[in-house]
Amino acid sequence: MEKSLILVKPDGVERGLTGSIINRLEDLGLKLIAVRMLQADRELAEHHYAVHRDKPFFVDLVNYITSSPIVAAVFEGEDAVSRIRKACGATDPAKSEKGTIRGDFGLDIGRNTIHASDSPETAAVEVDTFFNAEDMFNYTRLT
Repeated sequence: MEKSLILVKPDGVERGLTGSIINRLEDLGLKLIAVRMLQADRELAEHHYAVHRDKPFFVDLVNYITSSPIVAAVFEGEDAVSRIRKACGATDPAKSEKGTIRGDFGLDIGRNTIHASDSPETAAVEVDTFFNAEDMFNYTRLT
């Protein structure tokens, strides 16, 4: 089974959307296997967003993700990465369809409520960045 990381970003946590977001992903039949709330420090944020280091928005992205608590979660399921990406919608909420997480909850491109792994390879690295193996639970999902 494929694993994928999601982060409910500061705007999602501050607006009380964490439960709704997790519920939407569980409604897809994905299994929540790890979850934690944390205040990301600069080192973690820069590591997580290292792929964007040379882009003009990198500093703003790091400042934003460290500005308030986030919720990190790992979901597991068949094609989890692509299914979660589809549920999130386009990075820019203004270009996201209604019914997607960003289309319904995103405020703007900088405060788009959720981060989701973009490939199974990236997901493996991101999951390991935020969780240890002992943090993930193996159980049978009933529905």
